[in-house]
Amino acid sequence: MRLFLLGCTGFIGRELVPLLQREGHSCTLLSRQPASSCASGLGPPDVARLQGDPAEPATWRRPEVIEALAVAEGVVNLAGEPIADHRWTPQHRQRLLDSRLVTTTELVEAMGHLGTPPRVLVNGSAVGYYGSSPSGSFTEASPPAADFLGQLCAQWEAAADRAAVGIRVVKLRIGIVLGADGGALGKMLPVFRTGFGGPVGSGRQWMSWIERTDLCRLIAAALVDPAYVGAYNAVAPTPVTMQSFATSLGDVLGRPSLLPVPAPVLQLMLGDGAKVVLEGQHVVPERLQQQGFSFHYPDVAAALAAATSPGSR
Repeated sequence: MRLFLLGCTGFIGRELVPLLQREGHSCTLLSRQPASSCASGLGPPDVARLQGDPAEPATWRRPEVIEALAVAEGVVNLAGEPIADHRWTPQHRQRLLDSRLVTTTELVEAMGHLGTPPRVLVNGSAVGYYGSSPSGSFTEASPPAADFLGQLCAQWEAAADRAAVGIRVVKLRIGIVLGADGGALGKMLPVFRTGFGGPVGSGRQWMSWIERTDLCRLIAAALVDPAYVGAYNAVAPTPVTMQSFATSLGDVLGRPSLLPVPAPVLQLMLGDGAKVVLEGQHVVPERLQQQGFSFHYPDVAAALAAATSPGSR
């Protein structure tokens, strides 16, 4: 299958692109980064790369972008500014919105102008769709939260759903992705390896997570299997508390996990964005389980061991 990929040159793309190539797909990447800066870690050199900001409407009028999209049979859109990397200033909130909503709107509009559009769109979303709850559990049937992140995810999914009739749309509500070279785990590992790690905040908040390999396998399956339609919780079937996660990570590394990160420290660094970490949610992959998706890493201890093994990225 010929694929057009957005937001696939970083933490997830480093594993996703080589996997897709091993499965026989040809990939074209659209990225804001120049080709020279995103070549490492993305597998063989025969990956076509286009430079351009997908949140800029002018990008979608460029002939080389139109041509790449016109021959694509499938699209993966994971583009979006990281949620918890910066303080949520008004400017950053706008970047969070534009990088998802404008990108997806422009993508869907460009697909609609094609004589033969791609057959499938696999679009990102996040478990932030549901908001937080200390005791409730969320399935794909749960409604979106009324807070900023819940409405952002709801609007992001709605933009994808406006794809033309005949395009199969798959929306993945992605949890915390575990991989040693990025994401939340990548930030925690240096601290834990020095023996100063511990839970963030109270430790009682839920973490709904997925090992990166399983997420990439899920994306690959959603591209080719027509049974995948609509929204799916891209999380492992065993959410854990932050305390349990910290204990498992300490055990895997052979280090203590006794020093918590106080909530006010994170709030000082991230402002409202700290809620993503401090207020968790218990999300279950009900539709994936009904569909028979097999997780390689359903248990967090095994996932952490795999992610931190010497051969991992």
